[in-house]
Amino acid sequence: MLSRTAENLYWMARYMERAEATARLLTMGQRMAILPGAHHRDEWRSVVRATGSGHQFPEGTIVTESDAVAFLMLDADNPSSIRSCLLKARANAKSARTMLTQDMWEALNEGWRKLDSYDVGEARQQLPTLIDWVKTRVMTFRGAAHSGQLRNEGHDFLRAGSALERAQMTLRLLDVKYYVLLPETEVIGGNRDHYQWTSVLYALSGARAYHHVYGGTYTPWQITDFLMLNRLFPRSVAYCYDQLAYRLNRLAGWHNARGPCHDTVRDMVAAMEQQDSGEIFRRGLHETVQNGLTMTNRLGAAIAQTYHFG
Repeated sequence: MLSRTAENLYWMARYMERAEATARLLTMGQRMAILPGAHHRDEWRSVVRATGSGHQFPEGTIVTESDAVAFLMLDADNPSSIRSCLLKARANAKSARTMLTQDMWEALNEGWRKLDSYDVGEARQQLPTLIDWVKTRVMTFRGAAHSGQLRNEGHDFLRAGSALERAQMTLRLLDVKYYVLLPETEVIGGNRDHYQWTSVLYALSGARAYHHVYGGTYTPWQITDFLMLNRLFPRSVAYCYDQLAYRLNRLAGWHNARGPCHDTVRDMVAAMEQQDSGEIFRRGLHETVQNGLTMTNRLGAAIAQTYHFG
């Protein structure tokens, strides 16, 4: 397979996952913003900050829901906005069209300019509907790939891109919780803290799975362990790392060669396996999340180096 085609598939998957991740961040922001005192805590700044774009809004000013929706959903100049991600995913798909099934292409192509017609006011009014539309588009694309695409190296590049972006999504959502909690540590363990932690689970569609594992007990350290270490939940960081290792090892078999990315992902999986229950919370959630984001960024660079992406 040409490096350019592999790169198109890899980034197409990443952009689709990123669009869904941003939609989930907006959902979480909405849930947290309805709590008493949200205006003073600047909940929406924490959402923007978790995308790595906090510098776009001057310190000392309140980031409103309108600001977040405009920037994270509609802004064509923001490379990580939902609108930009869907457009770039489609552009990559056009360049790798022969590697996609008809259903995959239709999932990408249907309504691809939908967000172009919305202004901020309309998007705010219809935000839950638009978020559901984004998630449905991504899940339809994912289902089409799962059910119809050949399990060749193209599929492995697609799944590797998805797994890497999904790991970052979970880490970013945990970082939102950190930033929201940081200014007012006295609420730890209170009703607001409980609501914020369960909001993280709902944003990742993990509430039912968590209940199956832990029952009706919701504690910050158990939720953190579940989202970081549970190897059965498909949005946990550990599960995504395992998927990355599996897909990259398959690619090593296809190409009969290993590179920097294989060493990096091996180290990431090994580091995750050494984490004990409750250790993440004891050592510091923010430090663990930031280390995870650093490692996933390093892996992304190593994948590009190994497979000669431009």
